[in-house]
Amino acid sequence: MGVRVKTRPFGEIEINEKQIIDFPEGILGFDYVKKFIILDSHDNSPFKWLQAYSEPELAFVIIRPVDFLHEYELVISPADVEAVEAESEEGLLVFAIVTIPANPKEMTANLQGPLIINPLKRIGRQAVSLSDKYRVKHIILEEMENAAKKG
Repeated sequence: MGVRVKTRPFGEIEINEKQIIDFPEGILGFDYVKKFIILDSHDNSPFKWLQAYSEPELAFVIIRPVDFLHEYELVISPADVEAVEAESEEGLLVFAIVTIPANPKEMTANLQGPLIINPLKRIGRQAVSLSDKYRVKHIILEEMENAAKKG
């Protein structure tokens, strides 16, 4: 069934109710927002939008870590997996929130706090990475260039 939603990147659009993802604990700093939708960028880019369902002005740019860091490994606690009602980490959608400064070449992704989503139950959570390899600010273009050099 279609629902009209006001979004920051695309204005008012119609979505399927099945696109709504419940984040029972919200996202760090926005714990009062419990429902989000993921929107494609419409330009075949790896970037997507995580749009707050009921807050038109609240939208985050997100990216799958494997799209810029091929060796990315999700290392999270079993409690995070349980929180999204998943049996295991397999099959979870994983995204990182992107920060875009004045110079877009310096955009970063937060790999310390990955977003995990159980697509079957439509439940999401901002997890905490247990790996010391990942920081809050990974420079995306730098990681892509490093991967290209390794070939």
